[in-house]
Amino acid sequence: MKRLAIVTTHPIQYNAPLFRLVALNPEVELLVFYTRNRGAVEHDKEFGQAVVWDIPLTEGYAHQTIDATNQKGKSALIQSIESWQPDALLVYGWNFAGHFSVMRHFYGTVPIWFRGDSHLLDPQPQWKRWVRKAWLTYVYRHVDHVFPVGSANADYYRWAGLEEEQMTTAPHAIENLRFNQKSTPAERALWRSNLGIEDDRPLVLFAGKLTPKKGPLHLLNAWKKIQQETHLLFVGSGELEGVLREEAKTTPNVHFAGFLNQSQMPLAYRFADIFCMPSKGPHETWGLAINEALASGTPCIVSDRAGCAVDLANSPWVTACSPSDTSSWTRELEKQLQIATRDETWRNEFLKRHSLESFANLISQRLLNA
Repeated sequence: MKRLAIVTTHPIQYNAPLFRLVALNPEVELLVFYTRNRGAVEHDKEFGQAVVWDIPLTEGYAHQTIDATNQKGKSALIQSIESWQPDALLVYGWNFAGHFSVMRHFYGTVPIWFRGDSHLLDPQPQWKRWVRKAWLTYVYRHVDHVFPVGSANADYYRWAGLEEEQMTTAPHAIENLRFNQKSTPAERALWRSNLGIEDDRPLVLFAGKLTPKKGPLHLLNAWKKIQQETHLLFVGSGELEGVLREEAKTTPNVHFAGFLNQSQMPLAYRFADIFCMPSKGPHETWGLAINEALASGTPCIVSDRAGCAVDLANSPWVTACSPSDTSSWTRELEKQLQIATRDETWRNEFLKRHSLESFANLISQRLLNA
């Protein structure tokens, strides 16, 4: 049996299922070190409310929480990892208090694996890019191997000085089975009717934080030109909610579901006809909502600033538009809403590539073969 230590900030709905899968391997002993003590209730500034996720995030795997936001905590984190004596360390993100300290301390004695999803798609002054590259080249000298989430992320690692043999692509993934479920026409009709949406009218969905970065106003302006034939649903909350609701007073067919928890989100995706992610960034590193929509069987239009656009756009299920071009979003909405059927083969292949099971197997095999 070999030991794997994972260092990450706090329980996240996208990572917990992966950790459970790794822990199921009888040849792997897993211990996750959380470096933030956030508690069960977290106040999300961008959602503008307290969030308590309604799916289990800390069950099925061993974990410890050590607040590494101060020097004493960083030392305690390093001591705890040393005492546990892992055969490899997987660190999620370097730009958190304690994480880079762990990388520097253990590099050369324990294999350091790294998972992040940064890219170079956001515009940046040349001088800032030079400074960033110099610093990141230093950071990634303390990493043995990385697992890029996609092509844009892999390009970022190459730019930061990593070699091809230091990279194994592990596409970003979610808990596909939880979203890839079937519903009856009656369930769809009831869910829509509760929101005041006719069952026979196309529904455009936005799901996320209602903040400028995510671009909900941009989508509303693009959608207005086709509002007579369709409905637009905003799922989420945030600082722009008041502005959007004010606009909706004079704009028919706009609906608000508010914040929906994890157990409710699959239905929102499943009963929409198109999912839109118009994020203008910065730092829309991938966009896992796209994975959720595709797993639910809903086609997507995505901003070309999102990391996923590089790999998924111009496919039967995903197209990309500039977040600053309202007209292109209107045209794409009209075009995509007219497509009656899509290639299920592509979607099935996507779900196979972008699966937590594949990543869990990859991690386990690399550990056991080390």
